[in-house]
Amino acid sequence: MSQEGVGAGVDLETSLGYLLKEASSALRAAMEEVLRPLGMSVTHYACLELLAQRPGLSNSELARGAFVTRQTMNVLLQALERDGYVTRPAEAPVGKALPTRLTPSGRRSLEKASAAVRSVEARMLAGLTETEQSGAFRILKSMINSLHGDKEGA
Repeated sequence: MSQEGVGAGVDLETSLGYLLKEASSALRAAMEEVLRPLGMSVTHYACLELLAQRPGLSNSELARGAFVTRQTMNVLLQALERDGYVTRPAEAPVGKALPTRLTPSGRRSLEKASAAVRSVEARMLAGLTETEQSGAFRILKSMINSLHGDKEGA
């Protein structure tokens, strides 16, 4: 069997990118586990959290913030509206965007989900000191900024 190309790839044991993806995957799975009993997915939760912090976001803005396609977000928003968690005007006040807002039912649902998600984050950070947590936050923000800077320069 040929060994051609061996060593040319990424060493998964030492790849920070691979480790970040593994951490992201583990975090998502843990969040799904605590949100499922509440009738939510991570995307559902992210949408409600975004709307609580930034009321009136459009479908496109919500999709970007929740890391999904506009089509996926549109389907979710239709379900959330049908279930009484959000409201959207029948017609766009300006342009094409339909600003979305949480209903009181959406806020109550979000409160329970936020508590569940905070418990996952606390479990994730339990092995770190406050100084280590601050350092990890700073490092991750720096990595994100560097990658966004690379995109803008392309």
